[in-house]
Amino acid sequence: MIPTHKFPRGLLLVGCGRMGGALLQGCLARGIVAADAVTVVEPAAAARAAAAALGVRAVADASEAPEAAPDLILVAVKPQVIEAVMPAYARFAGRTVFLSIAAGRTTQSFERVLGEAAAVVRAMPNTPAQVGRGITALYATARVDAAGRDLAAVLMGAVGDVVWLDDEAQMDAVTAVSGSGPAYVFHLIEALAAAARAEGLPDALADRLARATVTGAAELAHRSPDPAGRLREQVTSSGGTTAAALEVLMAEGGLTDLMTRAVAAATRRSKELAG
Repeated sequence: MIPTHKFPRGLLLVGCGRMGGALLQGCLARGIVAADAVTVVEPAAAARAAAAALGVRAVADASEAPEAAPDLILVAVKPQVIEAVMPAYARFAGRTVFLSIAAGRTTQSFERVLGEAAAVVRAMPNTPAQVGRGITALYATARVDAAGRDLAAVLMGAVGDVVWLDDEAQMDAVTAVSGSGPAYVFHLIEALAAAARAEGLPDALADRLARATVTGAAELAHRSPDPAGRLREQVTSSGGTTAAALEVLMAEGGLTDLMTRAVAAATRRSKELAG
């Protein structure tokens, strides 16, 4: 277990919605930070109550946050409210690390609000973090020292894997692949179930088979050291049913081409939203 002294000055969580709440639960469950070292600022009463039920201090407004600078401030509010919310925390710039999971918001956008002295880490987690199986890409500005990078990696590691980016521009592609990617997988489940129903299977059975097949295959890929292509080959017999299906999926204009176009579209949109 990681010792709680990773955050001796505490953790301040700004916003405790679905992702912020998942991170908070992950940190507490793994002992990364002690509950009495965490303050949550959350205006929504229900989310604030849920945070308080975990044993942390939960307040409604930034004015109620501790005066002393914490080790890290996790920014988990909606991207569109950054300019309204973050000025209240500018007093901590230069004395703490700001870790943002606000999608599409660049480190420069935080520096404009907090000042150039702010040490900012930008993170792109994904929704499997809610079950401890996420992956998060991190990018740190030059003002974030090694200790600050370690804190960010430890915190995001509470809910899954962590990778570091050398170039913030890569975040758009990361967003398109892993940030948006769970939706593609969920749609695959929908599509497989629809295909099953088209072949005459009842709705409940079609849905159950599709969900279990996709999640089971994903777990096998997670556990196996073999590349995905090798795992695919292991299922495929020459001239068999799988080969017949793959002739369609792997044809020109098939799944790889569709996915490439989809990720390219998401990457373009990420760039547009970042301004």
